[in-house]
Amino acid sequence: MITLALKNQRRILLILIDLGIMLGVYALAYLLMYINGSDEFSDLLLYFFSFLLFSGCLLISRFIVRTYSNVWRYANARAYLSIVLSDVIGGTVAFVVSIFIRGIYLGWWHSVAIVALITMVTLVSRFIYQQMHKTSTRGMADATNKITVAIVGAGQVGALLAEELLYFRGSHYNPVMFIDNSRYKVGSRVEGIPVYAENDDVLEVIAGRGVQEIIIAIPQLTAERAREMFDFYSSTGCKVKLYDFAANSASNDKESDKRVIREFDVEDLLFRSAKDVLSDEVTEFYRGRTVLVTGGGGSIGSELARQIAKCSPKKLIIFDIYENNAYDIQQELIRRYGSTLDLAVEIGSVRDVPRLEAVFRAYRPEIVFHAAAHKHVPLMEHSNAEAIKNNVIGTYNAANAAEKYGVEKFILISTDKAVNPTNVMGASKRMCEMVVQSRQDSSTAFSAVRFGNVLGSNGSVIPLFKRQIAAGGPVTVTDKRIVRYFMTIPEASGLVMQAGAMAKCGELFVLDMGKPVKIYDLAENVIKLSGLRPYIDIEIIETGLRPGEKLYEELLIKTEALDKTDNDMIFIERDTPLTRSEVVDKLDILLSAVEAAENEVGAESITLAMKRVVPTFHSPDEVNSVAESAEEMREVRC
Repeated sequence: MITLALKNQRRILLILIDLGIMLGVYALAYLLMYINGSDEFSDLLLYFFSFLLFSGCLLISRFIVRTYSNVWRYANARAYLSIVLSDVIGGTVAFVVSIFIRGIYLGWWHSVAIVALITMVTLVSRFIYQQMHKTSTRGMADATNKITVAIVGAGQVGALLAEELLYFRGSHYNPVMFIDNSRYKVGSRVEGIPVYAENDDVLEVIAGRGVQEIIIAIPQLTAERAREMFDFYSSTGCKVKLYDFAANSASNDKESDKRVIREFDVEDLLFRSAKDVLSDEVTEFYRGRTVLVTGGGGSIGSELARQIAKCSPKKLIIFDIYENNAYDIQQELIRRYGSTLDLAVEIGSVRDVPRLEAVFRAYRPEIVFHAAAHKHVPLMEHSNAEAIKNNVIGTYNAANAAEKYGVEKFILISTDKAVNPTNVMGASKRMCEMVVQSRQDSSTAFSAVRFGNVLGSNGSVIPLFKRQIAAGGPVTVTDKRIVRYFMTIPEASGLVMQAGAMAKCGELFVLDMGKPVKIYDLAENVIKLSGLRPYIDIEIIETGLRPGEKLYEELLIKTEALDKTDNDMIFIERDTPLTRSEVVDKLDILLSAVEAAENEVGAESITLAMKRVVPTFHSPDEVNSVAESAEEMREVRC
């Protein structure tokens, strides 16, 4: 109510000012006519009635064009043009009416001159007000600004940022220089701020002007260019930020298109730009469907739940053994969607067949994303029996329930560690792939999606690095040579959903993860993003490869065919699937090993059994000894 009252007061004041301008212009015109010897009384009535007609038409036209809705302290060229447009319309209407009403026709040239003068004086008044507001605001802002900044990019985005920093009362920044690589802009001024060339010499200028922070204001900045600029400007010792849209949240949900000054994030420094992969066709596929996500409280599972919720499903079921994660995603979705999303959260394990079947029987899901799994390599090397129970047997149980209760599609979330695995976790996921691929005769379409590491997921290196930096270091990497594929959580989940929509039966989808990333370089960048200097403020040390860890990961089984799909980021591997009986035989071997070692912790016999059922399972030493010649290692050095 208060805001509405203030808006009305502002509009009334503007109308009164405009009426004053119109009256003043008519008074001036009458005075000039009077000085030239016109009949005072006759001309006065003529001007009075003409004033009533023209001022009324101009005000009505300005209301129609909504000129009084503009906030003139922040007005742009469009706002000024709206006055010109409205006055042309209003003046034309008034002139036509005056022709047909005897006694108020001033003549076309006289009418045009008066309307033009009214328009010009109105524009000048608005401009003066805007400049006075900027001047007063800048004076107030200068008194409180303490952070001296340089803006990289003297284009439209950079100019808008400079204007915001200069004239916004709450601004804590004082821009003192622009940096641009356009020779047409270098040497000029934008908003009164000098523009310098982007070269090595500018680093001295930055130091000389006492710049504390550097803000990059370049639209559609690629990941490669962002990385180059971050490395270049970080060498100054200044904190480097972006003037960009809000950083990717866990859900990648942009509430608005407003740009903000934000910190660089790891995603900004990937070797490729993250893509919005959830198309309208995919969204429509999940609309009105009942979808179940096992492991729905985990990093990938919860993001799948978020993106499925956007598709307006008939019902979304989250199934997870860890109630804390399940509760968190439940509350997040309730806050965002309220009663518009039919959401169910069930606690249980995929190892518990009666509980699993009870959930399938109660909800009858049409689509199942199977994300429940143990995924930590060193932990599964030690607790290897749990990898078999949860990953392999859990997948087998979920697949059986899907068939029994008529699920339309079952999509397994796999990993690049399943390719030529060197650890129990990777081998268990390869076995999971075999389970779903063996069911090509099923009425349920079984498929698997394989991708690499996801940035920011539970247990990934990024959160670990951040915790180590917060503790003062050191940051630890297992080996300086180690490389991995990375993808953002929203991008990976979106591609999984797209693969699920196109799945028919038995496909092993492989996601294009871009170029592999050196973990050591990633550690350096995370330190820089924290405003610190590697080896000076924070040390980086090697701790040695962990059990089961190899220097690089592979996404493709090299001997198998690779087919394209309609999405250039999704491919299909078609290897020869096992039969159901062959899979059961392998499961019997694993279960026998688990039963035989039930009184042991980390029995070697379980690892040996896993090597029997997964022929591509090699020791890490065997793979790492020839790692330097691997394509993935060569690619990261290019």
